[in-house]
Parts: sequence; C-alpha cells; structure tokens
Amino acid sequence: MSDWTSQTLEELQRAGYRSGGARRAVIQLLGRQQCCLTAQEIFDGLRAEGRGVGIASVYRILDLLADEGFVQRVEIGDAITRFEPAHAGGDHHHHLVCNSCGKVEAFEDERLEDALRQVERKTGYTTAGHDVLLRGDCQDCR
Repeated sequence: MSDWTSQTLEELQRAGYRSGGARRAVIQLLGRQQCCLTAQEIFDGLRAEGRGVGIASVYRILDLLADEGFVQRVEIGDAITRFEPAHAGGDHHHHLVCNSCGKVEAFEDERLEDALRQVERKTGYTTAGHDVLLRGDCQDCR
C-alpha cells in the first residue's frame, strides 16, 4: 500500500469518516496510479478488478477527497476533469495531453520549476500552487 493511500485512509478515519469499502477501493486504486484519471476510468478500473462500486459513489468519493485536500482536480479542457493524489513535497508533476487521442502523461522538469520560482520572485507573488498543461500530439499520433 502506498504512503499516500495509508495516510489518506488514516486521516479520514481520524476525521470521523467511516471506512467504507467503496471509499477504500477508490483510494487504493488512485494510490497505484502514476498520473490522473477520470471518474469513468476509476469506475472502469474498479469494475475490472471485480469491485462492485457504482459510478455515483465514485463521484461522491472523489468530491469528498478533493474537498478534504487528498486529491487534486486536473482540468484538461473539453469539460474533462481528472483526479490524482495530492502529494506533499517532491512528487509534483505536470501533464502532457495528446490533441488527437486524448492520452494524458505526467512529466517532471526541474528547470521548469526553477523558472516558475523565478516568476514568483520577479512578480512578488507567493503562489499556492501551479499546474502546467502542455498540448500536442503523442508519438503514436504524430
């Protein structure tokens, strides 16, 4: 079980939330992912594992996790929202989105992070966070 999964389950329990099977299944699935997923992809993944969780439950759980700060919503456009664990510290990444097939991939770039910190210094802003989304065509669609 990932650190994020364990921590999220423990913190929800401490906050008084009961440990429901559907919530646990969604959290465990998210904890195994490398990048963001839609609610439908989460639902499909749970069904493929033989978990009988309804799509409405998936949406309710994701709303709770986002409201409590355990997941972040990733808006990639076209009214599509994806969700991924909100990791503290160095697990921050950004996203590439293929215009043709819709594939989403995570990427990290320390020079980009340095440039964004430089913008903060130049502008005097203290940013609470940032999201970088790059669009183009993946290798398969080029």
